[in-house]
Amino acid sequence: MAMQHCKTGPLIIRSNAYKFLSRIIHHHQQPSKNKEDYVTNFPEELGVMDSGFSKTHSTELSDRLCRMFSKAKRDRNKEELNDLGAGLTNVDVEIFLNRQKKWKNAHEFFRWAALQNGYKHNCYTYNTMASILAKKRQTEALRALMKDMLREKCRMTAGALGFFIRCLGSVGMVDEAVYLFESAGTLNCVLKTYTYNCLLEVFAKSKRLDLAELKYNEMLRRGYKPDKFTLTALLQTHSSVGKFAEAFNLLKIMSEHGFVDEHVLTILLVALSKSGKVDKAFEFIERMRKLKINPNEKSYCVLVHGFVKENQVLKALELVKQMKELGMGVGLSIYNVMIEGLCEKNEYSQAHSLYLEMRDSGLSPDVNVLSKLIYSLCSKDQLDAVNGLLEDILSSQCCSVVTLFNAVLEGFVNAGKADKAHSLLQDMLNRQSPLIEKSIKAPSVDSAKVDQVPIRFWKVVSPNTTSFFVVIDGLCRVEKLDVALGLFKDMIRLNIVPNVQIYNSLIDELCKSDRLDESYNFLVDMKNRGIGPTQYTYNSILGCLCKAEKVTEALGLMRDMRLHTYTPWIKHYTLLIKKLFENGKVLDGFNFLNQMVQLGFLPDMIAYTAAIDGLCKAGEVDHAQKLFKELQEKCYVPDVVAHNILINRFCKAGRIHDAQAVLNEMLEKGHAPNVVTYNEIIDGLCKNDRIDLALLYLSKMVAEARHPNVITYTTLIYGFCNAGRVKDALDLWHEMEQKGCHPNIVAYTALIQGLCKCNRAKLALNYLQEMERKGTEPEAFIYTVLITGLVQEEETFLACKVLEEMVQKKKNLNPTDKNYQVFIDGLYKLSKDATAAAVVNDIIEKGWLPTIRNLNELERN
Repeated sequence: MAMQHCKTGPLIIRSNAYKFLSRIIHHHQQPSKNKEDYVTNFPEELGVMDSGFSKTHSTELSDRLCRMFSKAKRDRNKEELNDLGAGLTNVDVEIFLNRQKKWKNAHEFFRWAALQNGYKHNCYTYNTMASILAKKRQTEALRALMKDMLREKCRMTAGALGFFIRCLGSVGMVDEAVYLFESAGTLNCVLKTYTYNCLLEVFAKSKRLDLAELKYNEMLRRGYKPDKFTLTALLQTHSSVGKFAEAFNLLKIMSEHGFVDEHVLTILLVALSKSGKVDKAFEFIERMRKLKINPNEKSYCVLVHGFVKENQVLKALELVKQMKELGMGVGLSIYNVMIEGLCEKNEYSQAHSLYLEMRDSGLSPDVNVLSKLIYSLCSKDQLDAVNGLLEDILSSQCCSVVTLFNAVLEGFVNAGKADKAHSLLQDMLNRQSPLIEKSIKAPSVDSAKVDQVPIRFWKVVSPNTTSFFVVIDGLCRVEKLDVALGLFKDMIRLNIVPNVQIYNSLIDELCKSDRLDESYNFLVDMKNRGIGPTQYTYNSILGCLCKAEKVTEALGLMRDMRLHTYTPWIKHYTLLIKKLFENGKVLDGFNFLNQMVQLGFLPDMIAYTAAIDGLCKAGEVDHAQKLFKELQEKCYVPDVVAHNILINRFCKAGRIHDAQAVLNEMLEKGHAPNVVTYNEIIDGLCKNDRIDLALLYLSKMVAEARHPNVITYTTLIYGFCNAGRVKDALDLWHEMEQKGCHPNIVAYTALIQGLCKCNRAKLALNYLQEMERKGTEPEAFIYTVLITGLVQEEETFLACKVLEEMVQKKKNLNPTDKNYQVFIDGLYKLSKDATAAAVVNDIIEKGWLPTIRNLNELERN
């Protein structure tokens, strides 16, 4: 099977190419008479000293060197150092380096040794030093070591070079590994398959398929022998980047030549799991087991974690079962991840069983996992299971009692049952001593509405700050603020110190309830207790001040925030700015913006856009435009929203030319108009009888891939009807439907009203029936428009039918409705017909028109 290669693309293994690669592998499996064709297993070939040297070589010199270099530089005897350096050998250096626990000591000695007369580092010492630096991840020192080795042109064997390349790869220095490989000639190194394999392994670990492909092709061109380790590295590279089809083809080749073992299969298996292909990974495990090959324990751990991450907890449980069958130890990390995963899947009974199994195996349970299990059970009201678990845990004394107590509280709170958590905390406080029981007089939740909490702590718990925080925060979340405040008072009476999270929860909820004075009291109190307010604390109060338009107080708080280097949240000061400008407090708005700048808080474009919007809504469009231009002069870049606001207001004021000017400026500055932009300009043009120009903007919209929506079409359809161009309106309606833009009630209302204005009420009636068939319920206004239109067109019979349907569907108009009088006028005209008069009189007698008691009153109205 051959391989087709591409310098830039991935290595693709084709099914019709077996023979080529098979011949290469088969040929290279034959014994070779040339000893140099193989990488030997001797340590000297790999550039690492045999431990046998250390047994035969005297360690006296190494001991003396260790004593000398353990001293500070100023305390070292120079004469003795010179004496030690005189007879220094590579073996001495390697022994010394291997004995060092600190890389800096080893590095200092290595550099000192290089300066001794008659001494020169060889491949063994360089590799030993490289190994030390790589293990400590000292990349800069390792890079310098490589450069020094190249500068000295140290002779390297193929194995020694491969070892150094691996050291570089282990710390992600891929480019350096390639550079060293390419510099083999400088080091008088004759490359071998082993050297290529080391480089391919580096590429596999770094997921560099492009480089792996390049070097593999080069390897084949130069006649080197791909072996099991070559193909293993290639398989790992393809797997790591998700190229599983190619990886499985490689596996097939390796299988035919006896290269497949547990390690190779595990590489592919783990890659499948990490890439989220858990179903394929599970199938692959079954295939391995049929071949009587099992992943090792480490691989099983990776697989279990991967399966749980992909929410395949039950399959992960099956893997755990396999581990047990194979006699592998199931470690704490597996139990932890499995229990957490089962809790997420609401498989609480299995999670509990797994906990019992973990306990029986002698493993100490992780407190975080126990907490997860407890509050998961609490959240689902599995209280009997909680009690059994607590009794078991408390009797084993494996973790803090208060930690478990807090887990129960948190479980109730997370399930939205803060009342239960509060009752349990109060119960535990009352159990501590009679004195405490008498002192607890906090406002309580209605006991009739709170189920009894059958949680049994047979050990008395002294609740801590976390206990109170969990319950107070939970009560605030369900808007039980006064109960939370009462609990805070209990906490203070019991001399339990509150933390910043408790203050934040209470202050935030007080601000949401507009209890500003109380929130300030808490702010002062926390400062007096030496608890520094956080950015969250200040912003909770700032939000309340901004909502109440308290400009002076907001600026005062922001000054305090500036001293603490805290930043006000955009949403708060933007709300204040918008409110001030909308309510006509323009001077206050600008003053606030200027004060912000003086305080060092530079308002962003969102805040200024809110100011522009507020000015526009207050009718100050020219002021808004002036601010818009000033911002541009100050190097602000108004966004699409700011442009749309101005276009909208200019259009509503009938200033179409100004709106077009803003749009043109927007395009000149490279801002892409969105659908809203075009809808605004089209609406303005239609309302100012510029329907043909509006159509031109529709064409621009389509050309710029801004797909018109139902608002765009509705605006234009109503515009055509207003201009009396019914055919154009209906053509556009059909175009809208053909393009998959489905009309809504607003679109139907616009079309029906528009057709009635054009004296086409009978046609409009068809669209009323169409919208009813499509399940869209007409509003009373549509009936009113149709009845009026049909009466004007003297379609009395149809008008009566629509009126009867309107009454039947109870779509009557309120007398305060602006269209009520139009409806009454229509009924009056309808009553002039004898047949229709009977229908109108009938609905009057049934009290359907609250302001009309008979036909005579209808005439007077």
